[in-house]
Amino acid sequence: MKEINVDRPSKTEPHLVTIENAHKRFGANVVLQGVDLHVDRGEVLAIIGPSGSGKTTLLRTINGLELLDTGSVTVSGLIIPAMSELVSQRTRDAIVRQIRSTVGMVFQQYNLFPHMTVLRNIIEAPVFSRGVDKETAVKTAIQLLDRMGMADKASAHAHQLSGGQRQRVAIARSLALNPELMLFDEVTSALDPELVGEVLQVMRELAAEGMTMVVVTHEMQFAREVADRVIFMDGGVIVEEGKPEDVFAHPKHKRTQKFLHRVLHPLAEESENSEQNDQGVE
Repeated sequence: MKEINVDRPSKTEPHLVTIENAHKRFGANVVLQGVDLHVDRGEVLAIIGPSGSGKTTLLRTINGLELLDTGSVTVSGLIIPAMSELVSQRTRDAIVRQIRSTVGMVFQQYNLFPHMTVLRNIIEAPVFSRGVDKETAVKTAIQLLDRMGMADKASAHAHQLSGGQRQRVAIARSLALNPELMLFDEVTSALDPELVGEVLQVMRELAAEGMTMVVVTHEMQFAREVADRVIFMDGGVIVEEGKPEDVFAHPKHKRTQKFLHRVLHPLAEESENSEQNDQGVE
């Protein structure tokens, strides 16, 4: 087995994240087909596309929740070995642990521990995984809750919170580890419409402060306003990428045009489908 040095590298790499020729399949289902991607420090990258396009899988490869079949993922100078590489499980786990120590991830579902208070949820990883003393961890957690507008919820449990509040706690929990990079996977998709804004506002503030972020989202207005760059995925490949104003206002590829038309003008899409059906009947 080839062993890899997992010492923490310096922060001099040109990109914080580099993905090269990424391939991934689940059984017969090909999810990623030769994806190349980079994320610069301080950049906000939005990933859009239809369900099943490979967006979430690509995101999960960045912190080792999914391992590539072939290709490479490099985060802050550390390479996550693909499944095809002859690397011991011990080495692979060590690399993934180091990468996760600098990467925070917030999921569609909040994944809060239901038997713990909000405060305990936030301090759990710093205290028991990082060895931060409890007093310091509590102080940081309270500051983060105050920032999220939830200082009065420290002693509450998850079932006592709204969906938007739970998602803000999940963001605070990730920020408590002081990450270099934040990954967001459709974090508003499970929320009631009136709760979406409060979560997006937190993300806007993080972006304004220079946090490096990769955001899989169906919130097109958010991607247009906040992202530095947008990529559109379909069928496991990156079909189009560019500045938000270019991708949204002047998409080059027909597949991107069709997707954005359907998402941004759903009533027009329904009307067109209805007219086609009527014509078919006639």
